Amino acid sequence: MKRALIFVAILSTIVALPLARAAEGDLLDVRATQDATIKLIFDTDIGGDIDDAFALALIHRLADRGVCEALGITLTNSLPAAAEFVAAQNAVFGRPDIPVGLPRSAEGDGDSYPSAMLARRLADGSAEYPVPSGFEPEEPIALLRRLLASAPDASVVVVQVGFSTNLAALLDSPGDDCSPLTGKELAARKVRLLSVMGGAFALDPTAEEYRGHRESNVRFDVESARKLAREWPTPIVYCGYEVGSRIRTSPVNLKRDYRSRKARFLRDAFAHWASLNAPQEGLDHRRPTWDLESVLFVLRPEKGRGYFSLSEPGNVDFSDEGVTLFTPTESGTRRAFIVDELARARVGEAIANLCSEP
Repeated sequence: MKRALIFVAILSTIVALPLARAAEGDLLDVRATQDATIKLIFDTDIGGDIDDAFALALIHRLADRGVCEALGITLTNSLPAAAEFVAAQNAVFGRPDIPVGLPRSAEGDGDSYPSAMLARRLADGSAEYPVPSGFEPEEPIALLRRLLASAPDASVVVVQVGFSTNLAALLDSPGDDCSPLTGKELAARKVRLLSVMGGAFALDPTAEEYRGHRESNVRFDVESARKLAREWPTPIVYCGYEVGSRIRTSPVNLKRDYRSRKARFLRDAFAHWASLNAPQEGLDHRRPTWDLESVLFVLRPEKGRGYFSLSEPGNVDFSDEGVTLFTPTESGTRRAFIVDELARARVGEAIANLCSEP
């Protein structure tokens, strides 16, 4: 009975996303026109798990195709090595000037591969993956405000694949030299959609085992996750734990297809991560792709691709313990991803091909 009640509660919190301005064929209002380049801000806890690095690579790969423009990257992981790793990855992928925000005082989220990647050396002793000269991370809330203030109205998609700490703090930020608007007013004016990897919705009947799961991005900072769900002024689409858990990396893809310098960067990072977290498997470890789903949805939003479907609209909240509470309602502006077995195969293949391409 308790589990049934939790499920009913979970089915009570997602909110309908307005479709009026969506490009034709988009599941949600992601683009103003069919060929519009998506202006994207990536908020991440990169450094602990490896899927963040692959999600960032996915952004770069689709930026190469003109699908998106990465305006900036903000971290909720305060370790300097995490920011330097991001800067090095941006440089490897040909975009060394993307601004990076690093918290000055917050808990770090581990260092299972950034320092190891930064320490790699070529035969002549130079860094294999160097940090761009003069790189200096910015304060993340100030960076978010600056990026939003300078963007056209309703033009920015934000992808959050870590804790909700930065975006919750943005909501409370006052006006400044960049804009007289509060953070909440800036988000309402400039952001088109927020895509969040967080929670566990288990709306698909086949995902029963994930119902009630206390997902780590939410559990780490429940209050911020709640604030975001309750107060963020634009539509939110959630990628629940159950989505990425059932779409895994391909060992044969990692071993055989990652040949260019960009692709080797990812494979090397994965190998460092696996040496600490899955030492007996290494590249054979089939890692969940949680963060990549939140990126892929907003950069390939077309219904005809057969990647994702969406829950009905509703409201989202989280219990004190971090359990997801979803309440369907017609006036809601929150939705969650639903991915069936066939779609999981399609998404997995798309991720493998995009991340490993030359």
